[in-house]
Amino acid sequence: MRLNITCLSFFLLFLFSCKEKPKRLPFLQMEQQEKVVDGKTVIDTVFRTIPTFKLLNQDSVAVTDKDFNGAIYVADFFFTSCPTICPTMHRNLLKVYKKYEGNPEVKLASHTIDVKYDVPSRMKAYADKLGVKGTQWEYLWGTKEEIYALAERNYLVAAKEDNKAPGGFMHQGYLILIDKEKRMRGAYDGTLDKEVKKLMEDMDILLNEYKK
Repeated sequence: MRLNITCLSFFLLFLFSCKEKPKRLPFLQMEQQEKVVDGKTVIDTVFRTIPTFKLLNQDSVAVTDKDFNGAIYVADFFFTSCPTICPTMHRNLLKVYKKYEGNPEVKLASHTIDVKYDVPSRMKAYADKLGVKGTQWEYLWGTKEEIYALAERNYLVAAKEDNKAPGGFMHQGYLILIDKEKRMRGAYDGTLDKEVKKLMEDMDILLNEYKK
């Protein structure tokens, strides 16, 4: 009897010791910087974050980075008349919207790169056609300088005018996952179903990181 109890104790200890720690997502923009502390040079890890911004949404309402406080969000760059990857990207992103619809901890941010044509009213019509309600999914408009700087310097997504490209613009179809501290935690090809499925799995993991 004592042997059985001892064996059971070891078995339970083994189970608890083998229990996996909650999975965490990597950080995609980390920099190692040297600094001097108490006369000694140490290496510090600095996480690059999305900077402050002020843009207009599909309702012609000003939206800033503060409107995303307390939420993780998915960012992308598109234009409403895009004849190539955008329709597929946003059909897939609609799956994300529907899964997390009404969740205050999740937002979406689609930035137009065609700032001349995609005025807020046009993006409103585009959102209505997709069945998007409210402002959980923000369609954002700004100056060419603002949008392109955010794309290439901060979200690391290529975007530019190109007369030779279909629709007159060249851009990548990445969906970028940003955490509540405005740090990049993932990048996914929005044209691929398997990548969008992985995005949603990673969003669940990221949300779980904030649970106490």
